[in-house]
Amino acid sequence: MEKLKMGIVGAGIWGERHASIFNSHPLVEITAICDLNVSRAQAVADKFGIKDVYSDLHEMAKKCDCDAVSIVTPDYLHAEASIAMANAKKHILIEKPLATSRKDVFAILEAVEKNNVRTMVDLHNRWSPPFHTAKQALDEGKLGKPYSGYFRLNDVKWVATDMLSWTASSSILWFLGSHSLDTLAWMFGSDVERVYCASREGIMKGHGVDTTDIYLTTLEFKNGCVAQMENAWITPNGNPCLNDIKFTLLCTEGMVNIDASTHNLIQLTTEEKVSTPDILVQHYIEGEPKGFAFESIRSFLDRLIDGKPFLVSVEEAAKGSLALLAVMESAKTRMPVKVEY
Repeated sequence: MEKLKMGIVGAGIWGERHASIFNSHPLVEITAICDLNVSRAQAVADKFGIKDVYSDLHEMAKKCDCDAVSIVTPDYLHAEASIAMANAKKHILIEKPLATSRKDVFAILEAVEKNNVRTMVDLHNRWSPPFHTAKQALDEGKLGKPYSGYFRLNDVKWVATDMLSWTASSSILWFLGSHSLDTLAWMFGSDVERVYCASREGIMKGHGVDTTDIYLTTLEFKNGCVAQMENAWITPNGNPCLNDIKFTLLCTEGMVNIDASTHNLIQLTTEEKVSTPDILVQHYIEGEPKGFAFESIRSFLDRLIDGKPFLVSVEEAAKGSLALLAVMESAKTRMPVKVEY
């Protein structure tokens, strides 16, 4: 079978993760990588034997020998790369969110439809074992119908102050709220109709990062379900997990409770500290990338190869971005906002 030829736009930490997953797949070959920082792109290329290195994504779109491309740029830069690759007839995997403006959301959708390219957004919480198990129980009717929910998905301060160089150009809503909202809509089987949000600033600005600290959001869904959603990046750095994850789903005949914050199946204790290594999200076994954040990327490859539908559609991802824009508007006005699709 001829190998699927993949390209990568963005050679940062997560771009290198994409490369490791593509490299481990027996039916995939990485043929090109692009980054404005050519030396960074070249370093990834050297590590994984990638032939073509570009600094201009439009040149890559014209010249690269790729069937599909993953877009692993900062979230506010997704549109230009996605549209260029769609116009070059490349299938696309886009890191969440799809886009961060209404104009960009619809521009990407138009380019994807016009060029008939398959597109998936990496909303990888759908591959998380506890969440997927909860969804299976729902679909099998074991819990009755979903009624209300609560999802707290927060990051430690280090993510905003040190890990990301572009924090001030983004938002915790794009970085984690996209996962939260998508998970709730997936569980409820419904789109968000109206939102109300309150937010607070100060802690991150005190660290020299111009971004909102926390958003507390009420979501009303078209099927009547309601949910509370909390997203922040002000959790103390001493938290045993990078993320603080708590989820409750109340149904008509049962409920779901998920605490994925501590990885307490394993603790490593030294003379200095106790740590709880990540065994769910991203880890390696025999040098191979494992964990649900990697499994979603691998699923994109498998679905391109076998032609089956993606677990998350580009239309669902678009609705998620539009709902988050409504959340941001509500946080500014302190008024309920109806989501316009």
